Amino acid sequence: MSDTLTLDVIGRRVTVNGEHATVRFAGVVPPVAGPWLGVEWDNPERGKHDGSHEGTVYFKCRHPTGGSFIRPKKVNFGIDFLTAVKNRYVLEDELEEDGKEQIVTIGNKPVETIGFDSVMKQQSENKLKFPSGSAPLTGTFSALKVLVLNRTGITWAEVLWCAAGCPGLEELYLKSNEIFISERPTDVLQTIRLLDLSSNQLIDESQLFLIAHLPRLEQLILSDIGISSIHFPDAGIGCKTSMFPSLQYLVVNDNQISQWSFFNELDKLPSLRALSCLRNPLTKDDKDTRTTRQLIIAKIGQLKTLNKCEILPEERLGAELDYQRAFGNEWKKAGGHQDPDKNRLSEEFLAAHPRYQFLCLKYGAPEDGELKRQPLMLKNQLLTLKIKYPHQLDQKVLEKQLPGSMTIQKVKGFLSRLLKVPVSDLLLSYESPEKPGREIELENDLKSLQFYSVENGDCLLVRW
Repeated sequence: MSDTLTLDVIGRRVTVNGEHATVRFAGVVPPVAGPWLGVEWDNPERGKHDGSHEGTVYFKCRHPTGGSFIRPKKVNFGIDFLTAVKNRYVLEDELEEDGKEQIVTIGNKPVETIGFDSVMKQQSENKLKFPSGSAPLTGTFSALKVLVLNRTGITWAEVLWCAAGCPGLEELYLKSNEIFISERPTDVLQTIRLLDLSSNQLIDESQLFLIAHLPRLEQLILSDIGISSIHFPDAGIGCKTSMFPSLQYLVVNDNQISQWSFFNELDKLPSLRALSCLRNPLTKDDKDTRTTRQLIIAKIGQLKTLNKCEILPEERLGAELDYQRAFGNEWKKAGGHQDPDKNRLSEEFLAAHPRYQFLCLKYGAPEDGELKRQPLMLKNQLLTLKIKYPHQLDQKVLEKQLPGSMTIQKVKGFLSRLLKVPVSDLLLSYESPEKPGREIELENDLKSLQFYSVENGDCLLVRW
């Protein structure tokens, strides 16, 4: 471009050395002579300032380092539409090197593609600009169900303006837009089922409350927004919140969650069934992956899937029993008692372990003998187990030491060799001396003794 500037360049999309930007200013910038363009970069790390120079604001940027002043001759304003289409979709008469044929398989059918690499290389996001004073879009796109606006630079006000034209919208993707949720959607987004707000670092807990009453919202994706805490002020301990009434699946990967209180609050969501919370400070330690998973399962009672892995009934049983034992001494010191009428639990304990009292009602309060033993959640060990045969009264009761990490399949193999009985004929269960008469089946061969919360002193029951 020449050094002669006109105001119609404002808002134009440009590239500079391959980096995309939007023109926000055209004119002189004293004391340096000559014309300048002020641009806001798509990648804010490319810039140097926020549109100000020596105390004067020439234009505004969303990011404090998103702006630069560039000489017009260094800016590429692009090409005409037809040339862009030809370049993007490789419609030249003669194929270049990128245009050689490729064979890909879709389903069971081989498909011949030409120039596919060129198309993939040139994919990029669009920066949207909405004209000021635009008329409402009410009902314009009545059949539209899915709208993807990732990395378009759209604001929350513009989202609501667009949503007015999509009364049947069910899925909305708004990743990486630096969105600040400024107002509650009242007459729009009422049919939305999935909302992706990932990588919008300006969103905080208070803004989430503005979308908390969308009646049909089932899936909410909040990965990489920097959230560390959440609190539902309308729900006390053991109660459900009125917020997010239909939310079934929540994704909070890559955030700053470092306190267990976050998961205590999630138990207040009435419809939550699936959670993904990978790569947070509280869940990053690979050594404690299993313990962390157990604690989350124990803290969120209605959860069916965690980090895309189904929670089986026996896993929940083991997690909740281990949780009870792990914090049993703390419960007792805080005023816990085997007799519910004598419970005088401190508010501090109830706030840290809001489901503990429910687990006591479900499984019975922990006995003193259980509190003296460290649960498997906290320590793996060799287990000294009695082995009984309810249907074989002539068999002597044995006592064996087995590792807690031993799978049920390997336990069956050991017993098969010991008893000279085919593995396929063996049925295993166990009971604890602290809970006589309560027998728990060991039905999944791939799970460990530890998974089922088998502890030192328990009794294996073997039938065939």
